[in-house]
Amino acid sequence: MVDGSCAEGFAPLRDLLASNLADGIDAGAAVAVVHDGELVVDLWGGEARPGVPWRADTVVMTWSVTKVMAALTVLVLADRGIVDLDQRVAHYWPEFGAHGKDGVLVRHLLSHTSGVPGWSRPVTVEDLLAGARAADWLADEEPWCAPGGRSAYQIVDHGHLLDGLVRRAAGRPLADVFREDVAGPFGADFMIGVPEEEQHRCADLIAPPPSGVDYSQLPPDSFLLRTMANPLLVPAVCNTAAWRRGAVGSVGGHGNARGVAQVQAVVSHGGEYAGRRLLQETTIERILDVQADGPDQVLLQAVTFGIGFGLPTPSAPAVPGGRTCWWSGYGGAVVVNALDSRTTVAYTPNRMASHLLASPRTDAYLRTAFSCVDRL
Repeated sequence: MVDGSCAEGFAPLRDLLASNLADGIDAGAAVAVVHDGELVVDLWGGEARPGVPWRADTVVMTWSVTKVMAALTVLVLADRGIVDLDQRVAHYWPEFGAHGKDGVLVRHLLSHTSGVPGWSRPVTVEDLLAGARAADWLADEEPWCAPGGRSAYQIVDHGHLLDGLVRRAAGRPLADVFREDVAGPFGADFMIGVPEEEQHRCADLIAPPPSGVDYSQLPPDSFLLRTMANPLLVPAVCNTAAWRRGAVGSVGGHGNARGVAQVQAVVSHGGEYAGRRLLQETTIERILDVQADGPDQVLLQAVTFGIGFGLPTPSAPAVPGGRTCWWSGYGGAVVVNALDSRTTVAYTPNRMASHLLASPRTDAYLRTAFSCVDRL
């Protein structure tokens, strides 16, 4: 039931994936580990769709794991001097300075402290897929909260904010810079926008069970309600060809655990992986600069944000401490970069769990992977 390769010492991770597939906890999934420069775990199994096996090249939507791919793209531009993390966004994107946003810095966009976690106007899925139009609306948005203060998770608009910046600073869309300058050099299988000829490789998402959260108890002006449902993204929408083609850099990325780990390993390995240097170590260190620490105004959970990534926090207990950066996607996908042990762990399922930052299934994969690393 499980295919792929697994180095000696990581058998417990293979056994966990096999057990979860057999029990139906996972329908189809992949898990990968890059450790000290080597892809030591590259496993997959189950079904991509009913009757269609999950193969080596199957990809699945990873929800907010996409955000750290988009953030890495901006960090690459910063490393090259094309953007400055401490510069005003309006320096590159003048329209964004409207309505008191002139003081929003590039690092505020990356750390979810921009004060613009969503759109005030009604937004449709078609608007998201239009790309530049939805970003232009954000430029004209009034801040929902003070920039540079408490985080307000940019749950859906994060990719549009970064795309608006990248288009103006680099002259290319975010998805193109990611494909050509970030994933491309490593041959990594992760896409922000799936071409028509690659769509047959996509696994279908399976909706999670009800979360048990009574959203009717939240006030109407709750940031969570104003962002999560504007627009509401459900698997029935995200399994369509139109959505998969779209380059939504907050939640719309598609990849497998191997591809996620191979892109992100550049972070856990000091900026260089597979013989290619993508970032200087000074840029990596900026990721670990705490930008916000405390209850997030959208997620309603305590979160610690560095620049572009989450940092260790009690609300994600399986993420190891130390010099670690990570992020997770709705439903359970995750990537963790542990710089101290030169390790990246990635997990990409198609059966979604009730999961925002942590859940028992994802936590088990992380704990098992890092316990294997600790025993090496």
